[in-house]
Amino acid sequence: MRFEGKVAIVTGAAGGIGLATTRQLVREGARVLMADLDGARVAAARDALVAEGVASDAALLCTTCNVAVEEDVVAAMQHALARFGRVHTIVNNAGAMIFKPIEQHSAQDVLQVLGVDFMGAFFFTKQAFLHLSTPGTIVNVASIHALQTSPLVMAYAAAKAALVSLTRSAAIEGKPRGIRVNAVLPGAVETPMLRDNPNVRSGAEKVDETMVGQPADIAQAIAWLASDESVFVAGEALRVDGGRLARL
Repeated sequence: MRFEGKVAIVTGAAGGIGLATTRQLVREGARVLMADLDGARVAAARDALVAEGVASDAALLCTTCNVAVEEDVVAAMQHALARFGRVHTIVNNAGAMIFKPIEQHSAQDVLQVLGVDFMGAFFFTKQAFLHLSTPGTIVNVASIHALQTSPLVMAYAAAKAALVSLTRSAAIEGKPRGIRVNAVLPGAVETPMLRDNPNVRSGAEKVDETMVGQPADIAQAIAWLASDESVFVAGEALRVDGGRLARL
């Protein structure tokens, strides 16, 4: 039970990697605030975990949160503190993606993706530096698109690259505060974001089905980075892609 007595906030927790991470953390003893833009969906996900017996009613809290709005992020942190008294871990998982050629992007398109994929993590990092109980951890969910990318996802790739850079800076400034910061870079993961990708649907981006991971695969890596088992790991961008980028 690596997270006995610990409290975590997971964003984008209504499904996919966020829900799998919540499941992993509560199974190992954590209490979790599940934050998501879709309040009804995250409430249903929370109730399902309780009904399955994965977590007790007291161990799970949910809230509606637009991570691109700083006031929502502040409110989420305060909600967790009011219920649980402290927070030890934040998993910045919420993400957005737009599929367009560069010349068709509006400024609002780019700002929308940056708002969720980068600014949301920044706002929660700021709150962590103000309120996190120490030793504390932050795990940012970036993407292999931060390293190598494909057509039509410029804003997403740029935002995830910026998130990796934020991870390094936050690790440096977090160390004297007792806060470790790392990132995971998932590859292809069995989520709607993968299957709804028009590059994948059209065949422009080839996905080897043997290299499509499950949300639980990413959740296990996140849990390791959030736990004391990775105590000497900081500022790392950990690829969790089934070896996808290792291929020639």
